[in-house]
This record gives sequence, C-alpha cells and structure tokens, in this order.
Amino acid sequence: MGWRERGSRRLARGDVALVRLDVSPALDGVQAGLDEIAALERRGVRVLNRPAALLANHDKWQTAMRPADAEIPHPRTLHTTSLDEVRALQSPFVLKPHFGNWGQDVTLCRDPGEVERCLATIRERSWFRRPGLLVQDLVPPLGYDLRVVVAGGRVVGAGRREAAAGEWRTNVFLGGRFIPVNPPQAVAALAIDAASALGTDLVGADLLPDPGDGYVVIEVNGAADFNDDEESLAGRSIHADTAEALALGPTQLVTA
Repeated sequence: MGWRERGSRRLARGDVALVRLDVSPALDGVQAGLDEIAALERRGVRVLNRPAALLANHDKWQTAMRPADAEIPHPRTLHTTSLDEVRALQSPFVLKPHFGNWGQDVTLCRDPGEVERCLATIRERSWFRRPGLLVQDLVPPLGYDLRVVVAGGRVVGAGRREAAAGEWRTNVFLGGRFIPVNPPQAVAALAIDAASALGTDLVGADLLPDPGDGYVVIEVNGAADFNDDEESLAGRSIHADTAEALALGPTQLVTA
C-alpha cells in the first residue's frame, strides 16, 4: 500500500503528515501527490512541509529569489529559456535545471567552449523545454560545503560534504563524502533564515564557503535524507531532536 492509501485510510484530524515529495526523475517538476496533501489538510491533518513550501524548495528559482529578498547571501541567479541569452553572459557560471536535486545536470561553464558544450546537452533535456534553466554566478569551489538540517526553526543536524576526486560538486549522490560536524553559529543562523524564508518545517540547507568571508546559501532541499549515524549533532540524535523541534507527540505520523 502506497503513502496515498495509508494517508487516506489512517490519517484523521490531529494526526501529522510529513511531506517528503521529491523532484521528479525528469527534473521537470515535483512528484505527484500535492493534491492529496491538500485534501489531508482539509480533513484537519497537521501537514509539515506544506505544498507551497515544498514547491518553493524544489523550484530553484524561488530558492534563489526568496533568500535574496530576505537579504540572505545567495549567488546571483538568472532564469531564462533563451540559449542566446546564456551565450551572451560572461563566464564562468553554473547552469542548472529549474527543478533539481542530486546535482544532476548541474554544469560548470568556465569559458565559451564549455558553454557551447553544455548548451548542446541541455537543449535536448525535457526539463529545459518545459520550465527553462537557471544561470548562477559561480562561487569558486573549495571542495566542500556544509549541509545543515533545520526543523521547526532549529538546527537538528549537520555535516561537511566533500567532493569526490575530480568532481567539483559535493553531492553524496555523485560520490561525495559526508563527515558529521557541529556547524558554526553564523552558518546555523543562515540555514535557519533560509528555511524561514521558504516557509519549510523540515529542510536541508546547503551552504558554500565564500572565498572572501563567511558562507552563502546555495541550495535548500525539502526532501533531504538524513540518519542518526551521519547527520546528528555531537552526542545527540537527529531523529529525536527533529521530533522535539516539530512538537511531534504521541501522534500518528505518516511520511509522504
């Protein structure tokens, strides 16, 4: 039985549903199920990561605009459907899908030759033909970033992600290594602010070190994976801390 059937049959007023719908495999939107989530809310179920917030997290254009509006450091980002507009820009920069996850189809363009090679690939992608692509200022990669898990406005877990050999992206999906850390106070504050700007109850915020000073928010993931062995803060449990931060008492929780 899938989550839709479980939610439909088991959840009632006073229960809790934590929405974990991810980006579709085609990178052209969010997985199906948002309508069912809205129906749960109408029945009085407490929904965490509500549909509008989840869409804002997976839509990388909103992930860029909302932190910028809240004056949270974030790379300058352009949304376009025009390949000629991309060609006219000064490299280096990063190209990424409008909806994205796992670092897929995120490409670094360091010169006009790389721009043309990237565009030749992107123009064949179904996600480009639908919502277009994003062009983002390059934050010079230092080989690592920080993933900070925020629940209910509180940091409940974190880790340092180190890029695999020969890879500039830090995603574990692409071979990166994850090392548990307790984030610096300034990093924790930025992650909390980013989660608040996007209206998310439970989120993984990714922050890149700025070669000048401090960190910038690069991504916010409303369906971030985590476990006790890796993401927990020193001497704590990320699952227990998340439950406490979200005020999850003796109630029935279904993850969607």
